[in-house]
Amino acid sequence: MNDTSAVKDALRRQQIETPSWAYGNSGTRFKVFAQGGVPRTPQEKIDDAAQVHRFTGVAPSVAVHIPWDRVDDYAALAAHAEERGVRIGAVNTNVFQDDDYMLGSVTNPDAAVRRKALGHLLEAVDIMDQTGSRDLKLWFSDGTNYPGQDDIRTRQDRMAEALAAVYARLGDDQRFLLEYKLFEPAFYMTDLPDWGASYAHCLKLGPKAQVVVDTGHHAPGTNIEFIVAFLLREGKLGGFDFNSRFYADDDLMVGAADPFQLFRIMYEVVRGGGYDAETGVAFMLDQCHNIEPKIQGQIRSVMNVQEATAKALLVDADALRAAQRSGDVLEANAAFMDAYNTDVRPLLAELREEMGLHPDPVAAYKASGYYERVVEQRKDGQAAGWGA
Repeated sequence: MNDTSAVKDALRRQQIETPSWAYGNSGTRFKVFAQGGVPRTPQEKIDDAAQVHRFTGVAPSVAVHIPWDRVDDYAALAAHAEERGVRIGAVNTNVFQDDDYMLGSVTNPDAAVRRKALGHLLEAVDIMDQTGSRDLKLWFSDGTNYPGQDDIRTRQDRMAEALAAVYARLGDDQRFLLEYKLFEPAFYMTDLPDWGASYAHCLKLGPKAQVVVDTGHHAPGTNIEFIVAFLLREGKLGGFDFNSRFYADDDLMVGAADPFQLFRIMYEVVRGGGYDAETGVAFMLDQCHNIEPKIQGQIRSVMNVQEATAKALLVDADALRAAQRSGDVLEANAAFMDAYNTDVRPLLAELREEMGLHPDPVAAYKASGYYERVVEQRKDGQAAGWGA
């Protein structure tokens, strides 16, 4: 796509979902560093998410996490979001923090624990009904630490049974996105360790079950863009959890560790039609800001996705295909790299001004005084963090 106006039109339609938990205090297993102005309630998390949309123009939804964002009235929470100019996005489940889940949730050997976990997943669908959410996000920490600890095949049977029950509960306009993770907290065997396992379960269930790709959940050197291309080809890519990693599931700002990888991923999304609204691919952030300011970290992340997408849209597809068909390896790579090496920041700044936004979202946010106001307003009470 070489037409600058067409690239701008495509970028104007972009939507990137931010996660409610990114606005709370978070850290590593060693330490959580508290910050000023951190939200105390789900409503205040939505207020902060609305600031990201206010200054970027492309972050109109916020994912919630249950029970961290539990409220008495979810319809009222959705109304609060609408008043702030955003909406509730994916509903994320939590079957990994209770003591009962030490040996797993839906794959636990204890049938009572499995029933408890399934009950929570079905409760999340009820919340979707009340908030108008389309997506249910499922991630399971289930697995084992030692060979022989539990039967691998039986655990897959338990997983399939639970997923089938959730699938049957979904409404016509709802779906679940099934996440996977190579390891942690289970270290010998994770019940959903890779895209193949997630894909196999989703394929068996039907069109309302799709795979979500968390960019931090793979072994070192994994070609994530291949996974994206494959799932798009099969119509099974439901969305992304965008973050960045140096070593494992680091949950850093997307594009921080390997911006070239993010570009390669977004090229396959564009190439495979995943950027078209009708495919339903959800572009979500899943990050924990341990030392960086929360809202600024989300704004920067959104901007990073925008830049990678702009470069992907600028690939000269005709030149690339011609070189590929003729077997010209270097020309094909050059066509690819030309787009990556393009400085798209002036184009995005121009686009923001056309959208009535400040060309520099971070500078505009800093100048707004929002952070200073919420630091004062939220100085009393319990700041949200892990588990809240």
